[in-house]
Amino acid sequence: MHLAPRVLRRAVAGATVALLATAVGCAPQPEDDAAAKPSGSTADACARGALATETAGKLTIATDQPAYEPWFKDDKPSGGEGFESAVAYAVAERLGYGRSAVVWQSVPFNKAFAPGAKTFDFDINQVSISDERKQAVDFSSGYYDVRQAVIALKDSKAAGAKGLADLKGLKLGAQVGTTSLGYIEDVVKPTAQPAVYAKNDQAKSALKNGQVDAIVVDLPTAFYITAAEVTDARIVGQFENRGGTPEQFGLVLDKGSALTPCVTAAVDALRKDGTLAKIEQRWLSDAVDAPVLK
Repeated sequence: MHLAPRVLRRAVAGATVALLATAVGCAPQPEDDAAAKPSGSTADACARGALATETAGKLTIATDQPAYEPWFKDDKPSGGEGFESAVAYAVAERLGYGRSAVVWQSVPFNKAFAPGAKTFDFDINQVSISDERKQAVDFSSGYYDVRQAVIALKDSKAAGAKGLADLKGLKLGAQVGTTSLGYIEDVVKPTAQPAVYAKNDQAKSALKNGQVDAIVVDLPTAFYITAAEVTDARIVGQFENRGGTPEQFGLVLDKGSALTPCVTAAVDALRKDGTLAKIEQRWLSDAVDAPVLK
């Protein structure tokens, strides 16, 4: 979620994106992948020494503060624990940057994909890929398929909701700028104006204090909240994907960044070799299924 001036990089990006996007293994590959490794200038463009990063020899990664579980453990993005921290370091390693070469930056959620130059190389903070956001920033390919879920206190009327019709008369809340809020406004379309919060912590407090009937967050976050933070709450259910297309989290980059194809190639390689699945299994395996709200 952090920003960076890239005038020169944008000029280079226009000439290289088409080539890089078709590269099979843009990021550094293990020796047994040598046959699939791209050759010539395309490979060189994604090599560590050639990446036009914010700081030479370093990779600057951004996320919000606080950094919530299960995405980051103990509010420490640099710790390597938690799903997104592990993904960030896996991408960095694929690009040729060890942990000592990774610099973390704190950037508010909404600022990560707002228009304007960025001070980070890429941001990782459960930012869903959307056409609207693509007008202001670049995204890597998706690193996680996600659904949105509804949480309510166990003894509330909201806890018994079985479908969208049961949610319409409720006071719902979500974090500003999120697809969670978008599902409330565009899918549920409640009769009461939804409550909008700057942080998920504020939404959780509102739920505990009875200021809202239910809140909407992504499903893994919902499982963590109900298991560890608001234990007298339960997951009411999850939403179907809109238009049959999975919602995906993507890494956020500056608009026109020359890094975009290289970062995308790294994510694609991690998905192909099973690394993303292994990270998901370790950090999100407790997120069992939840009923679908129709």
